[in-house]
Amino acid sequence: MLKAIDISSLQAHPNMSGVDVVLIKASEGRTYANPLRDAQEKAARDGGKQVGWYHFLWPGNIQAQAEYFVRCADPKPGDVLACDWETTTSHTAATCAEKDQFLKAVKKLKPGLRVILYCNLDFWKRHDTTSECGDGLWIADPGVAAGKPRVQHKWVIHQYGIRGGQDVDVCNFASVQAWKDWAGAPKTPTPPKPKPPKPRYVPPAFPTGLAPGKSKPSARGLQKALRAAKFMTISDADLSDHYGPRTEAGVDRFFDKYPQFRSKGKPHDTAIGPKGWAFLCTLAYGGK
Repeated sequence: MLKAIDISSLQAHPNMSGVDVVLIKASEGRTYANPLRDAQEKAARDGGKQVGWYHFLWPGNIQAQAEYFVRCADPKPGDVLACDWETTTSHTAATCAEKDQFLKAVKKLKPGLRVILYCNLDFWKRHDTTSECGDGLWIADPGVAAGKPRVQHKWVIHQYGIRGGQDVDVCNFASVQAWKDWAGAPKTPTPPKPKPPKPRYVPPAFPTGLAPGKSKPSARGLQKALRAAKFMTISDADLSDHYGPRTEAGVDRFFDKYPQFRSKGKPHDTAIGPKGWAFLCTLAYGGK
């Protein structure tokens, strides 16, 4: 289970250490807004916590209260919204029908978010007649073990006590990711896997002794490279071991374009050397 706290303006400096979820009071009735909500939200988000908001429900003006709550909370995708249904300071309470109406109104205003009900054990067992709790039940049942509230209904949050002047809760989720999945938090895009670097092309070793007029070593490799680099047109059937005039002409065309590989002082040289061979093979095959 995840650890959580729920806070209001009574907790000016809430202790969020070791907590996964922070539930912040946003508003009450139609006129009260928690003056610390922005600072509390920032502290929670900066600490990497999951955020929820709750509204203390009063009787009457249910639609106006729902709209006021949403404005005050200004929830982000993945936040959870809760209706706090309990006795007011005037010793009144919203009816079960008003509670149901508020949950539906908030859901209509924020259809992409989870909307849940907070109430204590007495309200759930004695005042509720519909079991309507929106997307989940947040039950206050202090004095029992965390995660063991005395309700039959499936619950998502259990407020089980007070520590350090703030309410403590557990959320019925195996991991933060499970909470995010349930709450509809935006998925963190998976970065594309980097493509493995293309292996650096290494040209084959220069055939020692390769020269015009010779058949050993074979000139076939040279002919194929000249063909692949478009300095020579020759079919497979015409490939030959002999470094003859046709091969020399292909080498000459290569030297015309890359004269730096021609032997110095030999303007009509057609003998390719190791450096020219390596460059030609790289031209022919290095980009493949």
